[in-house]
Amino acid sequence: MDKDYSLVERGSYKGSYYRVRKGDTLYFIAYVTDRDVNDLIRYNNLPVPYTIFPGQKIKLWAPKYVAPKYGRKAEPVVLAAEAPPVPPITKEVIPLPSTKTVKPSKLKETTTKPHAIKKEPSKKVEQSKSKEYVGTKGNQNVKPKPSTATKQNNKVSKWLWPTKGRVIRNFSAGEQGNKGLDIAGKRGQPIVSTAAGTVVYSGNALRGYGNLIIVKHNDNYLSAYAHNDKLLVSEGQNVKGGQKIATMGSSGTKSVKLHFEIRYQGKSVNPKRYLP
Repeated sequence: MDKDYSLVERGSYKGSYYRVRKGDTLYFIAYVTDRDVNDLIRYNNLPVPYTIFPGQKIKLWAPKYVAPKYGRKAEPVVLAAEAPPVPPITKEVIPLPSTKTVKPSKLKETTTKPHAIKKEPSKKVEQSKSKEYVGTKGNQNVKPKPSTATKQNNKVSKWLWPTKGRVIRNFSAGEQGNKGLDIAGKRGQPIVSTAAGTVVYSGNALRGYGNLIIVKHNDNYLSAYAHNDKLLVSEGQNVKGGQKIATMGSSGTKSVKLHFEIRYQGKSVNPKRYLP
């Protein structure tokens, strides 16, 4: 499935999954699908360091999965079909340690199967780990590991205004509100990166944004620069804070301006909270 931006106005990708393309990042996917990065990691069971590959399918919704209850319903055929990553449990023997080991009379009868008794607990451990990662009751309302793994890299030391000019439209948190700041100026004036980072998108595929640049600053923050006249950087390029990345224009809109956004973990935030 290719990217389809024709159904939405401001970059919201529709579908049950997203096919990764070269140059995509989890934060870009969260940006165009309006999903939380931590949810995407949890839905797709992505291990640290959360690397994705071209052609990979990224689920955008929580999978339908019900973990089996310990000691009951040991052969749920439907469960095995719905959750292929979990080892088959048609030979579930979790009750054995609590039922048969208590009876001394049974010990002599099972002396010919010592290996089976030792192997089953190891399967139990692997299976329990799988269930715990997919989502147990204790983990459903707790942010996954990326939130703790990125705490050391979740701040930008210095933010800069992306261009000079008058703010003609402020940020609004409403559903149909403005997701950033609109700054008026002259065609061709410099647009600079608000902070150091890596360009994760440079193009015009998102309708309503014109020539757009998205810069990833760290594991939490992105910035977006829309309606540019010329794009001066390419995807994958590292940029410094204050480096010229585009020129102001009116692509995708009627007037010359810059539409500037800052996103925290895929969600739009008010840029004025960060700018000097």
